Amino acid sequence: MSEFEVAEAAVQAALDAGARYADVRVMHRRYESMTARNGDVESLAQDESVGLGVRALVGSSWGFHAVPELSEPAARDAGHRAARTAAASALVSGPPVDLVAVTPTTASWSSPCEVDPLGVSLAVKGDLLVAATRTMTEHGADLAEGLYQIWDTAKWFVSSEGHRIDQRIRECGGGISATSVGADETQRRSWPSYRGQYGTTGWELVDSLELTAHAARIAEESRALVTAPLCPVGETDLILGGEQLALQIHESVGHAIELDRILGWEAAFAGTSWLDLAQLGSLRYGSELMTITIDPTIPGALGSFGYDDEGSPAVKRDAVRDGRWVGVLAGRDSAAVAGLDHGGSVRADGWARLPMVRMTNVGLEPGPHTLEEIVAATDEGVLMDVNRSWSIDDKRLNFQFGCEIGWEIRNGRRGRMLRNPTYTGIGPLFWRSMDMLSSETVPWGTPNCGKGQPGQIGHTGHPSAPARFRNVRVGVRA
Repeated sequence: MSEFEVAEAAVQAALDAGARYADVRVMHRRYESMTARNGDVESLAQDESVGLGVRALVGSSWGFHAVPELSEPAARDAGHRAARTAAASALVSGPPVDLVAVTPTTASWSSPCEVDPLGVSLAVKGDLLVAATRTMTEHGADLAEGLYQIWDTAKWFVSSEGHRIDQRIRECGGGISATSVGADETQRRSWPSYRGQYGTTGWELVDSLELTAHAARIAEESRALVTAPLCPVGETDLILGGEQLALQIHESVGHAIELDRILGWEAAFAGTSWLDLAQLGSLRYGSELMTITIDPTIPGALGSFGYDDEGSPAVKRDAVRDGRWVGVLAGRDSAAVAGLDHGGSVRADGWARLPMVRMTNVGLEPGPHTLEEIVAATDEGVLMDVNRSWSIDDKRLNFQFGCEIGWEIRNGRRGRMLRNPTYTGIGPLFWRSMDMLSSETVPWGTPNCGKGQPGQIGHTGHPSAPARFRNVRVGVRA
């Protein structure tokens, strides 16, 4: 049987068992990663997984069952079990849940890929990481590390409403880091991000990072940070580089606008949100420079796809427009509960996990400035870049972040390097203080977003660029 035929058998079995709606995801995923340390390959991981997951809706309750087998008997049994689970839950649940309407679609979609990342030889990949880490040790790093990761996922989606969609999504990326140890300090510098850069694209992305070309510089910076002066304590103007601002968006906007958090559905583990649906369309989230979009259509960005795991097509929408909160990340059920007319943000971490609301590409629209103009317009402040640590409360409101590196800004010029730069704030007050934003946008990829019980890892994208925030508390020590 084909993947579609197996999925159709599971859907029919769920309907026969009493479900009023059912959908199935058949998934085949291959994964590969390699790490190197101090000029030697340290580890290689390769994994392959295939299976199907069935969702069945009875009344107000979902049931889910997954099996690592693509046979008709296994598929039908999975559909039957998913419906039985939903029916048992519906006995103690509320009124039936509606689903926001989606036009049934027959479609195929593939992510852009110039160079198949799994087709590149292990020798070429290993030589790249070995050369980059060796260069870092030669330039003063005590610990030099490099890695890449690759995911190649094929999906087949079928629903009882008539969807029949197949997708192939190839994702990859990598990065390097240098750590230097002093008498009282350990400092790390990374390129291009503390976890690397990732996208829904081919090996051409890793080539574009030019890891070996940046190896010497980041090693020298990690060594220099060991003896650099501490970031000063106080309130000052803060300029954030695009990589750090991407994480700021992820933590204080992306998670906050997830509708399942707002509705309290994720309160047990992932927390809730400070946002109130009654204020949707009226709340001032940030300054007029703040326009945040939810856009899974960006070519090559890590949160891109053709259709989400409910069959909703990828569509660009506003989350914040000119500083005003206007949109959320939602699924078909949560959107219906909230009285909204769109979902489109539901994905699962593999065939064995229940789909849930996840970020796609949640990022800032470009501003009118450049980083050089922002620095030149700043009389006194601190420029920080590349995340080192993060902490935010369960409502996504109060936060504190640390960065790998900072620079003192005086009279419109970048000055001495600063170590252990940190800043803290309250989400909406922080975003309302943004008064300059660069046009130099990069779609940063986050391959390690955790959510759910059991836990799921999501791949998200965050287009962002350097920006300035006024009167921010920096240099927090505790």
